[in-house]
Amino acid sequence: MAWQADDSDIRSVVAGRSADPFRVLGLHETDDGWVARCFIPHAESVTALSLDGKVLGELTRRDDAGFFEGKVRVSGRTPVSYQARNAGGEWTVLDPYSFGPVLGPMDDYYIGEGSHLRLFDKLGAHFMSFEGVEGTHFAVWAPNAQRVSVVGPFNDWDGRRHQMRVRINNGIWEVFIPGVRPGTIYKYEIVDQNGTLRPLKADPFAQQSEMRPMTASVVADPTPFAWTDDAYMARRAEQDWRRKPVSIYEVHLGSWRKRADGSFMSYEQLAEQLIPYATDLGYTHIELLPISEHPFDPSWGYQPTGLYAPTARFGDPHDFARFVDAAHAAGLGVILDWVPAHFPTDEHGLARFDGTALYEHLDPRKGYHPDWNTAIYNFGRREVVSFLVNNALFWLDKFHIDGLRVDAVASMLYLDYSRQPGEWVPNQFGGNHNLEAVDFLKRVNTEAYRLHPGVMMIAEESTSWNGVSAPADAGGLGFGFKWNMGFMNDTLRYMSRAPIYRRYHHNDMTFAALYAFSENFILPLSHDEVVHGKGSLLDKMSGDDWQQFAGLRAYYGFMWGWPGKKLLFMGQEFGQREEWNDAKGLDWYLLEAPAHEGIRRLVADLNAVYRELPALHARDNEPEGFEWLVGNDQANSVFAFTRKAPGEAPVVVICNMTPEPRVDYRVPMPLAGNWVERLNTDAGWYGGTNKGNQGRVIARSSEVEGLGAYADVYLPPMSTLYLQYEPA
Repeated sequence: MAWQADDSDIRSVVAGRSADPFRVLGLHETDDGWVARCFIPHAESVTALSLDGKVLGELTRRDDAGFFEGKVRVSGRTPVSYQARNAGGEWTVLDPYSFGPVLGPMDDYYIGEGSHLRLFDKLGAHFMSFEGVEGTHFAVWAPNAQRVSVVGPFNDWDGRRHQMRVRINNGIWEVFIPGVRPGTIYKYEIVDQNGTLRPLKADPFAQQSEMRPMTASVVADPTPFAWTDDAYMARRAEQDWRRKPVSIYEVHLGSWRKRADGSFMSYEQLAEQLIPYATDLGYTHIELLPISEHPFDPSWGYQPTGLYAPTARFGDPHDFARFVDAAHAAGLGVILDWVPAHFPTDEHGLARFDGTALYEHLDPRKGYHPDWNTAIYNFGRREVVSFLVNNALFWLDKFHIDGLRVDAVASMLYLDYSRQPGEWVPNQFGGNHNLEAVDFLKRVNTEAYRLHPGVMMIAEESTSWNGVSAPADAGGLGFGFKWNMGFMNDTLRYMSRAPIYRRYHHNDMTFAALYAFSENFILPLSHDEVVHGKGSLLDKMSGDDWQQFAGLRAYYGFMWGWPGKKLLFMGQEFGQREEWNDAKGLDWYLLEAPAHEGIRRLVADLNAVYRELPALHARDNEPEGFEWLVGNDQANSVFAFTRKAPGEAPVVVICNMTPEPRVDYRVPMPLAGNWVERLNTDAGWYGGTNKGNQGRVIARSSEVEGLGAYADVYLPPMSTLYLQYEPA
């Protein structure tokens, strides 16, 4: 009969090899009327019903595997359900093939052009009401696949039952599956272009994932989060962070603090404990090591497999939104570490997603990262760039994130990064710059700042690439800030030397002044400095226990006084003795020791004075905010400089980096008059010797014309002083 399906079509559906299942299954109008076809394994008989339960017709089994078809009484295309029966009972199946496509031609156009900026609303899994029925729309990009199916407990993980339709113009597969609700786990089953069944894949756009070691994606709850941060977001949009205080507390959520049984704290518990703690210390922002879903705890999140899903280790996406909302209520910004440089090769992830090098380069000289055994994104492919740009915008939009710190930028910029000659492919001009990655970084920064004013885009970039934090339209990469790795390396090397030898390495502390304003710098003392045998910051300081604590206090004073925004990794705010171990919480018991509590008090006061005094932050990234006073006293290992801002009282920072006190040490001063000692890292409150200048220094005009003012200052051993000018 003409209305019946061809045997070959039935065999292809039953075998899970149909090139176009929507052409065979569902409702179809024929010369003999409307016909319904379905594939329901284990069914012995099937009745077609309307959604209100009206019988539309009895279907005939054409294949014992569960293929049924028959004429139905309908007047046009409409959602259909099936009453299936066998010896064990009966059940109802809503027909996914009786629904039309959810994506439209405008989606095709913008996706194809690579300019769609809300892909996270279109691709992935989205619970919705469609054509009057509740269910979940699934969409995934797999242009080289022969077949893609959604599998999960709702279909016994049988890839034959929910084969998707492909949109020819862009290689996106989609299907609306009625009845699949939030909380349902799923994966994609893909048959590649050679007919080979691939390992099950997690959804690249999944907004929720299973808790490791499980790797399935989860249909997220679409209920909008009730944000309470409107006022905060309005204030943020007006900020120029270059001229505002920025002090960042870098945190690994999994090891900041553990529960008593050693398990992870929840987002809710972290909101109750971490946020007040960081606020009490005076930080302006917290920066979270990557929280995108990742399978391996010791990767710290830097090898993510679910870029759009907050990790399930601490709760669900709404729990994370509540964490951010609580931070904003406390006036605390939230920055995320973001990893667009590379991805792991776990079989459920992006690697060879549809059987081809889809997200990565095929050539290992461009697509494989030798340092991390990971795949490198193909930044020359517009779909990959769209995936990453949309991911950045997703976090800023859906979770009100205040900034992204982009990891491993140097590895993206250089084609020969960590490669020997012959192991890399030059660009079109014969150079080693990855021009496609440059264009990607410019685009993501441009879109982030355009759509979300007041955010911060931060580069972890360890080379001398020019213009990292210059605007993209001025030839730069478009970041707002760049980590100053040189400052960190040079100054920590200096502080690790015995004080008697520091005079020979004076330039380690002064060299950063030569380039301090070439970029908008953040001064990072990050997690990278306290792992892999490097020891803690306290342990890096030279000398005995007293000298190490005094040296760390003096060093923090120097850093908070130096031009640039501040970042400190968790545990270093109280002088953690051991290097960071992600498997356990910080050593909070150390705060019972006065020396460690003294470090914590100092960090809180440094943040307070940094935020209070515009001279210390309003020109952090501009040369007019800094001037040397004493920069060449190698013999005494003393440094002194002025921090200033237009219309504000200047602040003089003086550092004595030896355990020898300096009595009546003469310092050139910007102005004659009274200078208040705003901070002294040697104060007894911090665990120091409590020596100083009785809270005040008087600067006098020199009797020699043209020499300016000076002050004779007592410099406590291994200390930093902040002196603020007090107008008469």
